[in-house]
Amino acid sequence: MSEVAIAKKAAIVDEVSEKFSAAASAVIVDYRGLTVDQVTRLRKQLRDANVEMKVIKNSILSRAAEKAGLEGLGEVFTGPTAVAFSNEDVVAPAKIIDEFSKEADALEIKGGIIEGKVASIEEITALAKLPNRDGLLSMLLSVLQAPVRNVAYAVKAVAEKDEEVA
Repeated sequence: MSEVAIAKKAAIVDEVSEKFSAAASAVIVDYRGLTVDQVTRLRKQLRDANVEMKVIKNSILSRAAEKAGLEGLGEVFTGPTAVAFSNEDVVAPAKIIDEFSKEADALEIKGGIIEGKVASIEEITALAKLPNRDGLLSMLLSVLQAPVRNVAYAVKAVAEKDEEVA
């Protein structure tokens, strides 16, 4: 192999390694058996959520994972492999791929990375069941509003009781 080709592959390994390191989460899937239309729809859903999906050779993925310090991830790099990287939302790639796999049986989650740690299939599917960032924020807001709302109801009840007595 020529030195130019080796240098190009080394640059790709470095780029993928940086993506692994920078990602809040990454989901590794086997996309074998998906139609072109299904892959296009999946990529659009991921892109709309600021998630980047790439099809990368397994040898490059293995070297990049090793370089990023993700031991144990090399076992999932068999067969056709695509990786969905998210730098912002930890839940988004897992949720979108899990939902899409319900309509496209051929899509199979192999594993992933959650905040710099190797994650199993079970951990990725558990992550997919969590609400997204907006859902978590609305839950937090309702928890924070509850005490204020309860005080307001108590004050209103006392005021109504005083009106009835008067």
